[in-house]
Amino acid sequence: MSKVKYYYDSDTLSYRKIEPKKGRKFGFVALFFVAAILFGLLGVLILYNIPGIETPKEKSMKRELANLEFQYEILNRKMSQAEEVLEDLANRDNNLYRVYFEANPIPEEQRKAGFGGINRYKELEGYDNSNLIINSSQRLDILTKQIVVQSRSLDEITQLAEEKEQLLEAIPAIQPVNNEDLTRMASGYGYRTDPFTKARKFHWGMDFTAPRGTPVYASGNGVVTRADNAASGYGKHIRIDHGFGYQSLYAHLYKYNVKKGQKVKRGDLIGFVGSTGRSEAPHLHYEIFKDNERINPINFYYGNLSAEEFAELLKKSQQENQSLD
Repeated sequence: MSKVKYYYDSDTLSYRKIEPKKGRKFGFVALFFVAAILFGLLGVLILYNIPGIETPKEKSMKRELANLEFQYEILNRKMSQAEEVLEDLANRDNNLYRVYFEANPIPEEQRKAGFGGINRYKELEGYDNSNLIINSSQRLDILTKQIVVQSRSLDEITQLAEEKEQLLEAIPAIQPVNNEDLTRMASGYGYRTDPFTKARKFHWGMDFTAPRGTPVYASGNGVVTRADNAASGYGKHIRIDHGFGYQSLYAHLYKYNVKKGQKVKRGDLIGFVGSTGRSEAPHLHYEIFKDNERINPINFYYGNLSAEEFAELLKKSQQENQSLD
């Protein structure tokens, strides 16, 4: 209960109660609220400026920053793993794939080249974690460039592999007459006795003795460029262009099974053994050309002969005897 105050009235010679003014009450209330607001603002200012005291927003931002740093760490680990895998692939590319397909290795400085010229990361500067972000960005850019270089190399290897496969299919690699059809391997590549003049001269192919009508097979994929008897001494003969500088010739045939311009595959029946042209007896005269130069056919029978059969054929081909043409 509030105290009641009095004052002495000299006119009435008595004490009268002091009545408080209504406006003063409202003034006290307003003053109280103003003081409360000021003290609240003062508390907030003190709170924000005291070291070690964090606001909820600051705590949230710190958690977000810590999460970003964690994500960057994971990203860097993944980039390290990718760099190791790419390094291993580059080593195999240079030391295995490109060696096998006779391609020059890609220099290390080309694989790991950076980016010169302008500063590509200027917009990332000026932040608390700029070094972390710039370093990660640089590693990612270099890694991306290495992947592009390796991808182009693998594209090149794929092309070389396709060409290698075509080359392996095109090279004349089988004996044009089956072993079971042969009477004998009459004469090889080198100096032999001419059956007509008896003079010693160079024999540019291999003679396979077989009965007239024995099948003759294409020794590699290619295109028939000739199937005629217009060449001196060869009689009816076939020429196949295998590509990659290789050609094969089949002479003294009885008849053809192909015509000029026809595509053939290794093992296709192209003609039959005969004795046309300058020939002493039925046989197949077989030649191989590389870049328009005659070469020894003995080196091209790995496709259908066993090691023992090849050794026997090699021995017979080296005997200096009389040829059949």
